[in-house]
Amino acid sequence: MPTYASTVPVMERHRFDVASLDRYLRAKLAGYRGGLDVRQFDSGHSNPTFFLSAEMEGGKRQDFVLRKKPPGKLVASAHQVDREFRVISALAATDVPVAPAHLLCADDSVIGQMFYIMSCVEGRILVDPSMPDQTPAERTAIFDSMNDVLARLHKVVPAKVGLGDYGRSGQYIARQVSRWTKQYAELKTENIPAMDKLAAFLPANIPAEDPTTIVHGDYRLGNLIVHPTEPRIVAVLDWELSTLGHPLCDLAYNCIGYHLKDPPHGFARADFRKLGLPTEEEYVAAYCRRMGRDRIDHWNYYVAFSLFRLAAIAQGVYRRGLAGNSSNPDSVKMSKSPRERAELAWSLVG
Repeated sequence: MPTYASTVPVMERHRFDVASLDRYLRAKLAGYRGGLDVRQFDSGHSNPTFFLSAEMEGGKRQDFVLRKKPPGKLVASAHQVDREFRVISALAATDVPVAPAHLLCADDSVIGQMFYIMSCVEGRILVDPSMPDQTPAERTAIFDSMNDVLARLHKVVPAKVGLGDYGRSGQYIARQVSRWTKQYAELKTENIPAMDKLAAFLPANIPAEDPTTIVHGDYRLGNLIVHPTEPRIVAVLDWELSTLGHPLCDLAYNCIGYHLKDPPHGFARADFRKLGLPTEEEYVAAYCRRMGRDRIDHWNYYVAFSLFRLAAIAQGVYRRGLAGNSSNPDSVKMSKSPRERAELAWSLVG
């Protein structure tokens, strides 16, 4: 049996017309013969993600993943699954590991929302950075592979893979602060003074260094597939927030776990030596070596910016949970997350 992330029966609020999808795949997916089985991955808070198994030409069954927009009223700039499809299609020709993309459907009449289909990559999703089932040596190797894949992504020249217009060049931080400030204001459920302070501080103190690369936007262990038996990354998932942007923001976001105390995402209290995990300084130094850098100035700023984004994202997740259209039922438990992340961010720069 292949090794995949866990699935559950399709949740009531995310059910769609499977017969309609079957008809569409018969017409559009090469080799598709029917026998469609659909389940839902039980992780994720944004774009609902489904496991598909189907009979293909020759009688063998093949596994796929379907990602679609969530139901309900959506923020205009969010849930752009067509951008996800575009970036993984483009990166297939690089050394950045991604799932092979097959087709994009922009016709809402098929299952209710835009969706795309990609191959299901065998492997493990290790959300908890302490990785209790791994040895210290395996944890070291997995973190190093995560670091290496991020550096590979940032070395890709966007124009050479058809992504020269995937976003704007330069001023990424200013645009992101503006975007997330507006989105937070639209979705806020309480006043958080730290968010207001950050919204004023961050645009007034942007570091001068302003490179542009492809950025993932949500690069963390839980969005990576680890080989079924080996300690290496075989695919990067969830490209919803990807764009052209500042690579050091991507790296800082990847390091947020070093500042958060609570598992599964936070591991600030971890015994790094015992677990075989690099310290934040060691992890950043490894990235610098791979990118040919001596150091990173203004590191706390980039981490604070990333926590500000995460606070705004958490606010959106919580609000969708209240509205009942989140892909994860635990979203309503995130009421404290925006405040905690904002206050942590302000403690780094205030």
